[in-house]
Amino acid sequence: MHQAHWRKSSFSGTGPDNNCVELAPADGAIHLRESEDPATVIRTTPRPLAAFIRAAKAGVFDNLR
Repeated sequence: MHQAHWRKSSFSGTGPDNNCVELAPADGAIHLRESEDPATVIRTTPRPLAAFIRAAKAGVFDNLR
């Protein structure tokens, strides 16, 4: 993967302990990683990512612990 421009939510803050999921468009896909483990990258496409975000907003994953 070439140089990606990683972005994270403004809700995560800016301090060193504000880890979160980061996203970057690259190579025709969407790449996801956790900021505390940037070497591990998951690749997806916009459609399944949008479905996941809709489900998260609807509370589908609220009971996962």
